Amino acid sequence: MLEIQNLVKHFGALIAVDDVSFAVARGEVLGFLGPNGAGKSTTMKMITGFVPPTSGTATICGHDIAQAPIAAKRCIGYLPEGAPAYPDMTAAEFLDFIAHIRGFSGREAKRRIGRIVETIHIGEVIHQPIETLSKGYRRRVGVAQALLHDPQVLILDEPTDGLDPNQKYEMRKIIDEMRPNKAIVISTHLLEEVEAVCSRAIIIAHGRILADATPEELVRRSRRHNTVRLAASGAAEAQIRAELLRLPTVAAVEAPGDGEGLQIFPRNGQDIVADVADLVRAHRWRVVSLRVDRGRLDEVFREITAGAAERPLVAAAA
Repeated sequence: MLEIQNLVKHFGALIAVDDVSFAVARGEVLGFLGPNGAGKSTTMKMITGFVPPTSGTATICGHDIAQAPIAAKRCIGYLPEGAPAYPDMTAAEFLDFIAHIRGFSGREAKRRIGRIVETIHIGEVIHQPIETLSKGYRRRVGVAQALLHDPQVLILDEPTDGLDPNQKYEMRKIIDEMRPNKAIVISTHLLEEVEAVCSRAIIIAHGRILADATPEELVRRSRRHNTVRLAASGAAEAQIRAELLRLPTVAAVEAPGDGEGLQIFPRNGQDIVADVADLVRAHRWRVVSLRVDRGRLDEVFREITAGAAERPLVAAAA
């Protein structure tokens, strides 16, 4: 439903987006993840036709955004960065304005507005001027206009920005409910968002894609994946460490010094908790705590993005 091929964007001497390619199918929620200034918003603006690419193409439901922009944009619901809207309009007036732009009027416009107001839970502020709304409600109105025409492809730039924890939960639930019938791209810097709603994640830094995998696959890259934390008594810590290192499935044992005992690292990320538990029973150690760490996405994100090269400059001859 969405196919991006070799997108490049230059701003003067700066290469903001550098040969980005990916595709999103119906039923996928793609998390577009990266540090500030990574090129996420610029990529989304090129996909939706708001910024022309220096080179490359974006195809939405078979329509090239450059060659057939109206047909492509009919298929897109876009929440841009900052959720811009006319501040002197009420939320109801703004959604009615968007409905008419999308080709709906009369009963059909009212039906669609009523449905989306109920879905996004903005009924209590629907008749307030947008300039009086909180950041969270302005964001919700922005999501509402993106969904009004029931698009097949959703491009959401920071959809939960400004929402409180309860509102974030509601928004993620809405996204999850829409998942089966749409292709959804969510730009975010919130790792919890990726783990909560995304079926796949792309990590971008300095305009380049550095990783493309499921959140689970990314977590498995963490050094902590399948490590075991063991706090036990009944023997000296040095003896416990020595016995653990005799296990063929254990690669290393460390004492982090945080009061939670030893951290046991497996070979090749394999599951070692059963081996550790068997060893504990065999030596009759008294377990204070025993838990498995499945890895941390923030750790993987830092490792991937910290190692990226600086954003390139266009050669003077270009």
